Amino acid sequence: MKKNLYTADASAVGGRSGHVRSATGIIDLDMSVPEGLGGKKGATNPEELFAAGYASCFQQALLVIAQKAGDRLDNESSVKCSVTLFQEGEGYGLSAILDVDLKKFDEAKTIDMVRQAHKICPYSVGTRGNMEVELRVMGKPVPVEAEENIGVAEHK
Repeated sequence: MKKNLYTADASAVGGRSGHVRSATGIIDLDMSVPEGLGGKKGATNPEELFAAGYASCFQQALLVIAQKAGDRLDNESSVKCSVTLFQEGEGYGLSAILDVDLKKFDEAKTIDMVRQAHKICPYSVGTRGNMEVELRVMGKPVPVEAEENIGVAEHK
């Protein structure tokens, strides 16, 4: 049975060259087309916000996986998320790369933890089957089986 835990509310005016504000007021930012596509300096864009959210959420999933195994992540462990906006024909899409460095764990254990986190992270669950997400450990691609990219949260 689904149990709603939290709802975030935000509004946007002016599209990519406008302004976003969360209901709490914590996010209150000018938006722009990415600078590399002719946008202005000093403003964020949807891809940047998505990358920040995904990196943070995936790091939390790793913390949960470590805790369940009786481990602790190094304070310097990190998740870098790169989100790419692309055009394909008349449509647009996103892809993401998650690059994880857990510092104290060996590569095999880190890969296992990354795969487990990818199964439970809300961003991974929400994008599964809808956008390409590449997993990496310290820059090296993690092989992902097809069945690891299907399903939703109940396939933990």
